[in-house]
Amino acid sequence: MADGGGIITPSNDFKRQLEHYRLTTAEILYRIPDHPKLLQSYIWQDLDLLPKFPVLRKFLNFWESKLDGKLYQVRIAVLDHISCRDYQVIEKELTIN
Repeated sequence: MADGGGIITPSNDFKRQLEHYRLTTAEILYRIPDHPKLLQSYIWQDLDLLPKFPVLRKFLNFWESKLDGKLYQVRIAVLDHISCRDYQVIEKELTIN
């Protein structure tokens, strides 16, 4: 991100990655309040710290205290780090109306 003087400054997400935050994805299965025998899936994704996952835990605490759908299962996947090979330069873009 460039500031007014043309200097590029790193984003907060990039800074968090330097502090060992990792891209974390959680698949949250929860019971539908009106039909408790049915499960619904919700995908959550954010940068978080391993192994305690404080950001995810904060979200799950919010879920349990404010939302009606009772948690059934949470599966977690973590991307160790984002590297240059994860990005691809697009030389041309075609827009079709």
